[in-house]
Amino acid sequence: MMTNILRQHAEQQYAEELEALAEADSRPRPPNWRLSPWAVVTYLLGGKLENGFAVTPKYIGNRRLIEIAVATLATDRALLLLGVPGTAKTWVSEHIAAAIAGDSTLLIQGTAGTSEEQIRYGWDYARLLSEGPSRRALVPSPLMRAMQQGKIARVEELTRIPADVQDTLITILSEKTLPIPELGEEEQAVKGFNVIATANNRDRGVNELSSALKRRFNTVVLPVPESADEEVEIVQRRVESLGRALELPAPPPGVQEIRRIVTIFRELRNGVTADGKTKVKSPSGTLSTAEAISVVSNGLALAAHFGDGTLRAADMAAGLIGAVVKDPVQDRVVWQEYLETVVKERDGWKDLYRACRDVS
Repeated sequence: MMTNILRQHAEQQYAEELEALAEADSRPRPPNWRLSPWAVVTYLLGGKLENGFAVTPKYIGNRRLIEIAVATLATDRALLLLGVPGTAKTWVSEHIAAAIAGDSTLLIQGTAGTSEEQIRYGWDYARLLSEGPSRRALVPSPLMRAMQQGKIARVEELTRIPADVQDTLITILSEKTLPIPELGEEEQAVKGFNVIATANNRDRGVNELSSALKRRFNTVVLPVPESADEEVEIVQRRVESLGRALELPAPPPGVQEIRRIVTIFRELRNGVTADGKTKVKSPSGTLSTAEAISVVSNGLALAAHFGDGTLRAADMAAGLIGAVVKDPVQDRVVWQEYLETVVKERDGWKDLYRACRDVS
C-alpha cells in the first residue's frame, strides 16, 4: 500500500536512512530521541557513515544553522524557524521531527481560523453530553499527544494564527504543562517533548508574536540560498524527487534549464542582473526556491504528457509567468520590461523569449 501513497511522510520515505543512522549512531541521545543530535544533523545535511552507507542531503545550506536548530530542541527551549516564504522551513521542520521522534505527523496548521481547541484539546460532544466532562470525552490535539508521548509537535505558519490564540502556547512552553480546568487536572509533558514552529513576516495576514511568546522560542532564520549554484542544486534534487514520486514518464530536466529559471528568479528578487550591469524592477511576489521547484516540475509534467519528454522553454513559459505575475497590473509591467530588456538580449535565451511572448 505504501507505494500507492501520493506523498509519504519523511519517516516513511527515508526509513532506510533513519534505520542505518540509528544502527551506526553511538553518540549520546537526549531522552526519547531516536537519534543523537549529530545523527539528526547528518540526516538533514547528508554524509557518509563509517560503513559506507550514503545519507542523502535533505537541506542544502549553512550547517551551523541546522546544528543550532537541533541543539535547541535538546534543551527546554522551543524552536522557531523564521524566513521568507519558500526557504524550506516546513521541509526542515518535518525532517527534524522525523529524525528525532520518528513521527512528523503531530502537526497543527496555522490559519486565521485556528482556534484554542485545535492547539489545546477538544471534546467528543456526544460523550460529553452523555457522561459529562471526563478523560474519555476529551479529544487531544496533536500538541497534547506530543506531550503525552514525548515527541515533537509542529506548528506551521504560527504568525497566521490570531494573536490571542498564539498565546495559548505560553504556558505549555514555559511550564511544559497543559491545564485542563474542566477536569481539575493537567497534562505534564514527557521528556523528549518540544515544539517546532515556522513563521514568515512577508505575507499579508501576518499576526506579530507577543514579546512573551517570542521569549519562549529560540529563533533560527533560514535564508534564501546564497549562490545560484546552491539554488540550482536544491531545485534539481527536489524536482527529481517529485518526478519519481509522481512517476512522470520523462527524464529529469537538465541543469541548464533549471539554471535559467533560477537566474530569472534571483535577478528579479535582487533587482539587478547577475553581472550587475542592469537594474531591474522586482515584482510583488517573493519568487522563492519553492516556486522555482514548482515551475520546473510543472514544465516537466507538460513535457512528459504533451511533449516529447524533454523539458523545453515552451514547457516552462506559462509556469514562469504565473510565478512572476501575481498582480495582473503591476507585475505584468515588471515582467514585460524584464522580458524585453534582459531575456531578449541574452545569448542562448531566444527560445525562452519566444515561448514567453507566445504565452503572454
